[in-house]
Amino acid sequence: MADNRMKFQLDSTMQFPLVEIELERGESAYIQRGSMVYHTPSVQLSTKLNAKGSGLGKLVKAVGRSMVSGESTFITQAISDADDGRLALAPNLPGQVMPLYLGEKQYCLNDGAFLALDGSAFYTMKRQSVGRALFGGQGGFFVMTTEGEGTLLVNAFGSIKKIELHDQEMTIDNAHVVAWSSDLDYHVHLEKGFWQSVGTGEGVVNTFTGTGDIYVQSLNIETFAHVLSDLLPKNG
Repeated sequence: MADNRMKFQLDSTMQFPLVEIELERGESAYIQRGSMVYHTPSVQLSTKLNAKGSGLGKLVKAVGRSMVSGESTFITQAISDADDGRLALAPNLPGQVMPLYLGEKQYCLNDGAFLALDGSAFYTMKRQSVGRALFGGQGGFFVMTTEGEGTLLVNAFGSIKKIELHDQEMTIDNAHVVAWSSDLDYHVHLEKGFWQSVGTGEGVVNTFTGTGDIYVQSLNIETFAHVLSDLLPKNG
């Protein structure tokens, strides 16, 4: 897009709003697989390998990314061949959608937070330490990290709150983390060791240090899943 800013609308009258993206001729966006609700005839959806490069090397990167991070080998691209293209998206989970503007700031994303990204920007998979990979929920040995200029749409389970750090430290339950500034250092670990974590029920946490922003969600999908599991009839 000419100004590297996605044109989109969120209907504030809806409790769980759809996101409607406007695309001019030749403009494109990458979207979460299965998120499309509707689009105009000028918008075409296509499947792309989820990696940079070309030929066999691109395929190897995409398959390798899928194997080590659990991310899909493919990504959906929407592109318009007219100036009146419109595309509506809905996240997989009920909750808030928020734009993050890329350029001077870049972000890392937790699993499931990605909804859409300008065609003028992209993301890569940043290698994590073994400790982060074993404890964290951010894609195994790799974490999604943005590049370029444009607009990133993230979604959450529940509402989103922004936390600003100024050469500070903050510990957050890993299941509540949506996205964070890529400049921040982070350490994924058990809150107080194994037995203390079992006792408090906090489990895996993420300690961030430095200067930057963290976006957290108000609900915890893991806790919600346990609640539902307790209510379901047991086999036998």
